[in-house]
Amino acid sequence: MDLHLRGKRVLITGASKGIGAAAAEAFAEEGCHLMLAARSGDALKALAERLRSAHQIDATAHAVDLRNPQDLARLAKDAADIDILVNNAGDIPGGSIDRIDEATWRHAWELKVFGYINLTRAIYAQMKARGHGVIVNDIGAAGEKFDANYICGSAGNAALMAFTRGLGGKSMADNIRVVGINPGPVGTDRHVTLMKTRAKNQFGDENRYRELQQGMPLGRPAHAREIGDLMAFLASDRSGYTSGVIFTVDGGYTSGWG
Repeated sequence: MDLHLRGKRVLITGASKGIGAAAAEAFAEEGCHLMLAARSGDALKALAERLRSAHQIDATAHAVDLRNPQDLARLAKDAADIDILVNNAGDIPGGSIDRIDEATWRHAWELKVFGYINLTRAIYAQMKARGHGVIVNDIGAAGEKFDANYICGSAGNAALMAFTRGLGGKSMADNIRVVGINPGPVGTDRHVTLMKTRAKNQFGDENRYRELQQGMPLGRPAHAREIGDLMAFLASDRSGYTSGVIFTVDGGYTSGWG
């Protein structure tokens, strides 16, 4: 299926690894030009160089910390002409409320919650001035199937779900679409870190984290590329009447698996 994305300009945050890198691959294969943002400058540069070579596209690396207002403002300025924004950066830790103190909670939300909101505010205004755009928010299924052992993430994701639905419910008036994706567990480095935290809390041994995957649909987490491909489709005009909604990709877990 031709997604009609060739030549579109896409900004992806948290692009150095995991879902962000998989999304970059998906958009690059469709012929999009990429702005890749994350804190890991070396990893970003390597990814940008590889995608440029493999797909004959433009790809630039932007080493930024979206918790820093100056970095965020600079990135938004550099992205003044983008067609698609993929909000993906986040590092909310696992843990119950007694393990996540206020400083840790605020630090996590500065990136995953306020980082999304503040970057969207800036990019939305630019898209509105140009008369078109798409914003895709990578959120997380813990925002709808609440988890006391990922309490900071569940609360933050639920807030971003409301943000996405609220903004996307009116954005078509500006010819802008805002959509969200709620991945369940995805086989990334971050997933392994969260599973190790749970295994340490539950079993007293982080190396037993694979035992926590055995009950997942198909006995595995999602592949990052399964999320990246959906991002590309939702950002395309093949999904041109889609806004203010969130797609859950979790193998049926939130609908009653297990």
